[in-house]
Amino acid sequence: MTFRSRSKEASSFDPDRAALHEALDALMEPQTIRSDWQLPESFPEAGLGDSKVLELLAPAVIGGARHLDDELAFAHMDPPTPWVTWATTLWNAALNQNLLHPDLAPVAGEIEDRVLRWLAPPFGMTGGHMTPGSTVANLTALWAARETRSIKRVVTSKAAHLSIAKSAHILGLDFLDVNVNQSGQLDYSSLPQDLSTSALVLTAGTTSAGALDELNLKTNAAWTHVDAAWAGPLRLSNTHRDKLHGIESADSIAISAHKWLFQPKESGVILFRDAMAAHDAVSFGGAYLAAPNIGVLGSRGANAIPLFATLLSWGRSGVAQHIDAAMKAADKLAAYLQSRSDVRTYAPNASGVILWQPKGGYDVREMIGRLPTGSASLTSIDGEEWLRHVSANPNVSIDSLTDAIALALK
Repeated sequence: MTFRSRSKEASSFDPDRAALHEALDALMEPQTIRSDWQLPESFPEAGLGDSKVLELLAPAVIGGARHLDDELAFAHMDPPTPWVTWATTLWNAALNQNLLHPDLAPVAGEIEDRVLRWLAPPFGMTGGHMTPGSTVANLTALWAARETRSIKRVVTSKAAHLSIAKSAHILGLDFLDVNVNQSGQLDYSSLPQDLSTSALVLTAGTTSAGALDELNLKTNAAWTHVDAAWAGPLRLSNTHRDKLHGIESADSIAISAHKWLFQPKESGVILFRDAMAAHDAVSFGGAYLAAPNIGVLGSRGANAIPLFATLLSWGRSGVAQHIDAAMKAADKLAAYLQSRSDVRTYAPNASGVILWQPKGGYDVREMIGRLPTGSASLTSIDGEEWLRHVSANPNVSIDSLTDAIALALK
């Protein structure tokens, strides 16, 4: 595709409507990265101009990307995004609003408040704020726990996301990870009896296996946090909400909206049972601020707007339909794999993540080389490698995927 060029005198801050349309067309058309394409090695003294840059980058950025909406894309916790988020993300880039200063983002701030008021009640929470993802959400939760409950230690399972250990390190807290059971859930018999100065972190949807810890656990933990980065949206489904029974008793919950809420990177949510107390504990002021700065971030963009647009477009029933469809796809794949005598599966479908191994003929690494790119990933549990499929793509064809698996196993 050739982008129409304007004169050198045209300002990059004066939008070129035709070029923007061409950029959208490039996104909608197949792009192939050239074999001789490469980035400039040095910072050019004279710029190429906006149109030439788009012409250079479109085949590489679009053609060289993994397309998460492909019918065989079933490998990772990264979904395709609805097109309404493309439009609103473009608006965000053009407007460059900063939620650190309410006067720079009055409507965007209200939209974030509205999103939190919609999402908090199904989890039994009273509020929270947006983050770039669950790594920052987990850090924020444990920071609030340290400030409000004086925790000294973080206790979680060995299957917990690495951000939990990272957060404990940043906050200067002791860290203990305990064993998991055969399904990848936290083994509660391994927990210390005294958690009175600890934050207990439970996981709703472990990264490797999608395991759901028992969330209705009664302990003397000073603070209970649920890392629901992956499986949190199950709570919005009438069919699957009870899988997260007990989550409403948590003190805080992290959700990655850029997973099962189908948002662009970077979009996450931290929710608190007592949002006012938690926010007070992690807020700082400054002479240049009209309102306290809440949480880890300073300046931050209006990432609630694409999420709000999606929730408003789909409604709660539409969100639930996408989650339910993802679970059905995972169930169908799991049933197929369990029907094969030459395959060993790890555990039943808990949250849309399916693990398996070939029993003979090929090892796991050979098998992934025989499967279509993007249809499976690798993970390791207790030193043992597994093929991993994640139901994050609404456009997946399970029939095509099972055909590919059958061919790979021959």
